Amino acid sequence: MNNQFQWQLPFSSLIIPAILYGTLLGCHQVKINDGDDNIEKKESPIPEGQEEYNQHEVATIPEEKFSTIYEVGPGKTYPEPVDVPWESLKAGTLIKIYYRTTPYLNKWAIVGSGTPDAPIVIRGILENGKRPIISGVNARSRGELSYPNQNRSIIKVGESNIPKDELPDSSTVDYADYYNNQINRNIMIENLDVSGAHASYRFYDTNGNLQSYSENAAAIHVVNGTNVTISNCLLHNSGNGFFSGHYAANVVMQYNSLYDNGIVSNIYHHNSYTESFGITFQFNHYGPIKAGALGNNLKDRSNGTIVRYNFFDDGSRNLDLVDSDHSYMRNDPSYRVTFVYGNIMIKRDISSNGQFVHYGGDGADPSIYRKGTLWFFNNTLISYRTQKNTTLFGLSSNDERVEFFNNIVDTIAEGNRIAVAGSQGGIFNFYNNWLKAGWKTTHESSMAGVLTFSSSNLVEISSPLTNIAANTMDFSLKANSSPIDSGAIIPSEFSGRHSPLHEYVNEQKGKERTNDASLDMGALEF
Repeated sequence: MNNQFQWQLPFSSLIIPAILYGTLLGCHQVKINDGDDNIEKKESPIPEGQEEYNQHEVATIPEEKFSTIYEVGPGKTYPEPVDVPWESLKAGTLIKIYYRTTPYLNKWAIVGSGTPDAPIVIRGILENGKRPIISGVNARSRGELSYPNQNRSIIKVGESNIPKDELPDSSTVDYADYYNNQINRNIMIENLDVSGAHASYRFYDTNGNLQSYSENAAAIHVVNGTNVTISNCLLHNSGNGFFSGHYAANVVMQYNSLYDNGIVSNIYHHNSYTESFGITFQFNHYGPIKAGALGNNLKDRSNGTIVRYNFFDDGSRNLDLVDSDHSYMRNDPSYRVTFVYGNIMIKRDISSNGQFVHYGGDGADPSIYRKGTLWFFNNTLISYRTQKNTTLFGLSSNDERVEFFNNIVDTIAEGNRIAVAGSQGGIFNFYNNWLKAGWKTTHESSMAGVLTFSSSNLVEISSPLTNIAANTMDFSLKANSSPIDSGAIIPSEFSGRHSPLHEYVNEQKGKERTNDASLDMGALEF
């Protein structure tokens, strides 16, 4: 039995959809030290010669690399996705779902496994930029499948009765052995518009019975499997847009748009909700949650969490990075280190919660909180709250620390509407940031945490950004503004893997960040 989990987290400067497919695109493995010398991680090539790129412009695996291709749509062999034999997918399979004007009212589970060189890919074929629509409203299921919790997803990855794909006993499972030897998915889902996994809708299960979705249903739900990538999808109008659990590992969410998810008056459902062994979010557009819902934009309980080059529009919090329920994840060194960089985040008056980011935990047992370091750099944070205050962070205790540098913090209100933290604890190290004059340590009467505020921070009245008006939102730097060339050097301990070498481009795109030898503050280089 091999207990060494081959952790292939994407620690390179850019992850493209083919990262997981090894020799197919010439990726190479390198050894790095992130607290465990026995963990191997993959790097992947950066696209060259492209000013901007998104998923379907970069490294789409050529069709000739697949041994089996299923075509779905009008005039094709398989008119509907449920006609595909999902119960018998093999490595090296491509499922092409063609756009049509009417939605596909289908739902299914994917329980096959590919390999790094021969993945299983579910690919939407666009027409004039439009993705195939997969709707869960009155959706029909494939009768040849049988899987539990059918009311929790439209597209499910892993866990099935027919074919057999059971989860182990979480109290006794050797997770390293499970990830390495018992389950290995190598699956990509790309270019789909998936919606309707919401408690207000119903569907037909695999026995043909009409059921309602649960409140925690997700457009895409990854239950188990390693190396699962979701690219260039629209995930909306569901309880959760995306959900992944602790039996999943090496999950990549990239170039997606998530919006209008959640349950009205409910704090427990979000645009994405994840707890997996290694996860990266990049080049995604996180729009507003469902009107009246109280969830977060991105809520995560994973280890090895990387959040980079995304756009976040409000939510109760933009990011809620809290404790895992599972000791195997908590005992891994990567549970204590989280990276957030190159993102654009905005807060609005709509939300009753003024925090951008919560880090630590939200459970009843503080001993299992993250109690580590949140590396938060080269982000641009803008508050459009004029009636309510804004707070940058909520850290759960003084065992949580944030290294906050090279960021821009601006607001259309007076600077005194912005505070660093609430009344809770936390260690805050602020250096080489731009903040609007008038900022506060806290809006509360006192703060239990400790703030170290370096003289390298820039505090000014006039915005350095081109135009932050709500109808423009041009967050590029003005010529000759003070954040230009004022960024601190990225710490050498992780600069090779986490330097901000790219930028988010609206919407769901990215480009290489200008490299002029001197790093600017904020998410966008001048």
